[in-house]
Amino acid sequence: MKTLVTVTKKQRAALESQQAALKKLTAAQTQATVTKLKTAIAQAQARGDQATAEKLQKQLKQATATTSSSTQSAKATSYTTKSHYIYGSSDSTFFESFLPAFLGFFVFFFVFLISGVSLLNERTTGTLSRLLATPIRRSEIIMGYLIGYGGFAIIQTVLTVVFTITVFKIHLVGSIWLVFLTNLLLALVALTLGIFISTFANSEFQMIQFIPLIVVPQIFFAGLVPVDGMASWLQAIAHIMPLYYGANALTAVVTKGAGLGDIGVNLLILVGFMAVLTMLNIVGMKRYRKV
Repeated sequence: MKTLVTVTKKQRAALESQQAALKKLTAAQTQATVTKLKTAIAQAQARGDQATAEKLQKQLKQATATTSSSTQSAKATSYTTKSHYIYGSSDSTFFESFLPAFLGFFVFFFVFLISGVSLLNERTTGTLSRLLATPIRRSEIIMGYLIGYGGFAIIQTVLTVVFTITVFKIHLVGSIWLVFLTNLLLALVALTLGIFISTFANSEFQMIQFIPLIVVPQIFFAGLVPVDGMASWLQAIAHIMPLYYGANALTAVVTKGAGLGDIGVNLLILVGFMAVLTMLNIVGMKRYRKV
């Protein structure tokens, strides 16, 4: 946005410089013409050629009138610069451009942490073992966890989005319902990922250690650093990060006013992440069934 204004000012300065140079060149050429005409008039009068002298005097008046009119026209010319913002407004800040990505990150982070630690606590206290000793299916246990913690994830998502919009007063161009939908899918992906990662941890401390390995790196692929400027192998890693697709969708909705059709691919990929992780959780639950 600011770059657009800077470019406009530079273009205006270049145009004014070109017009000033053209004005000087025109004035010099006109002055040379007037000098030549005056010399020719003096020579004609010296020869007594009155007809030629009158003809040259008319040309001299025309040249003088042209110079005067061009000078007045140049003085009357004025320029106005208008700033047009493609996204946002003059009040937009650097922080607002990254706020959608941070919104998705915090929703993802807290749901991941709570779901992973909660399931790990149930496993270490023996609650999960007692559940698996019953005839209940593994898929039913996983779906029960998703429904139970999913309700808390929805409440947390609503609170986070409302707090961000009302307190930080971000300029929302698109639909707030798409913001809710995208964050809800991110929360569900974080929920299934937290449950899956918790199967590899034996204590809360080990679960916390997964955060800098699984969650924190995703913020760098969510728009904080331009993915297009990264190495090719880093771009490949970015495309297997759920937050990459969630942040792209949120940024498009909040700053560009994108609709459901524009972010549909990103949302479908998030649904795919959730489905794959759910299947992995069901398969991974087999290792804890003793009977």
